[in-house]
Amino acid sequence: MFDLHRLRLLRELKHRGTLAAVATALSYAPSSVSQQLSQLEAEVGVPLLEPVGRRVRLTAQAEILVAHTEAILERLERAEADIATSLTELTGTLRITSFQTAALALVPAALGLLRDRHPHLRVHVTHMEPEKALPALQARDFDLVLAEEYPGNPKPRLAELEQEDLLDDPLHLALPMSVGAGDTEGPTAALRSLAGHPWVMEPEGTAARHWAMTLCRDAGFEPDVRFETTDLLLHQRLVEQQHAAAFLPELVWSGLPPTVPLRQLPRGRRIRRIFTVVRQGSSRHPAIRACRDALRRAVGLRSSQA
Repeated sequence: MFDLHRLRLLRELKHRGTLAAVATALSYAPSSVSQQLSQLEAEVGVPLLEPVGRRVRLTAQAEILVAHTEAILERLERAEADIATSLTELTGTLRITSFQTAALALVPAALGLLRDRHPHLRVHVTHMEPEKALPALQARDFDLVLAEEYPGNPKPRLAELEQEDLLDDPLHLALPMSVGAGDTEGPTAALRSLAGHPWVMEPEGTAARHWAMTLCRDAGFEPDVRFETTDLLLHQRLVEQQHAAAFLPELVWSGLPPTVPLRQLPRGRRIRRIFTVVRQGSSRHPAIRACRDALRRAVGLRSSQA
């Protein structure tokens, strides 16, 4: 029978990419990881790694082993959930990540609800963009991810992860006060009127940046992006101080009145989807269920206060 610990190391290598990354994540020496994987190769009787330059990659047989390891770990997730469900009190640590606007608008209220209902559950929150958080979830660095999907830019749904919708967040064109895009203009005309204006957007490589660039190009212009940051509060401030135009989601206002003029975006481009993601098999865990319930209630509280 193959050693489960060594199988997990092989799985970690698939998700983290290098022996050094596996060693750092698990607090091992790289030589120890390499030795364990060599022993696994001896157990299996076929090569599991092949050199590619200075790195290694998994062989076809290693990929087969990782697929079976994923199934075993999913079953163990279910076992952990069943054990936790059998207990009368919810304890332990729940590790979640959230992107900025959800962290500001929803997470504090959800934490308060969790504290009141499950005072012995320790919740650890990390601010992280979904592009990095989802691979970290697969690698078991976190238990739940708050993620977003922009219109027209769907991401592949990985079989080993489970998604649950949380809310639809309207997106707006945010104008500096000095820009005269009138209320009577249509969405595309209002957008096109900013062709010569400076913009603030999220960095290259993010889903938000791809969506924003597509919007502008479909309106017939290449935006003059002078400011790049994932901090949407800085986006808001730059618009308020009349340095840039921006695309801002409704969550950024946290239920308060907008501080800059807003215009509608073209139809089909106005809503981003916000959802939670967990590993396959862990959705039945009472801590996951409690967190998702608290987030849904936080959305409800925000809606009732709007």
